[in-house]
Amino acid sequence: KKKVLDFEVENDLYKVKTFNEITRLEKNGRLVFESVPGVTVHKFSAVNSEEVMFTVEGSEDAQITLELAPNSIFRIIVNGVNIGNIESTIAGKVNFSVELKDSSSDVIVKKIG
Repeated sequence: KKKVLDFEVENDLYKVKTFNEITRLEKNGRLVFESVPGVTVHKFSAVNSEEVMFTVEGSEDAQITLELAPNSIFRIIVNGVNIGNIESTIAGKVNFSVELKDSSSDVIVKKIG
């Protein structure tokens, strides 16, 4: 179990909480990334609220939640395969699952509408 609270990057305050049950990243008090169960995230790049890229690894499948642009449609691409389009909520939340089982997956989430 680890926590890193209130570290600054380019004038934004971030918090990271991670353990086997959940991994959570917040920026200025707002959700950026959350996974259940907890996973390891590499090369996380949130270009803006319209595109996010990262590699995720874990011992079992994970449910991922991102907070992006509200009321928008996003394409989810995992390991180069389009797994479908998802509409974000009024709060901008996008939820999807990634199959891991002791492996890693490259994920791209991109606004298309």
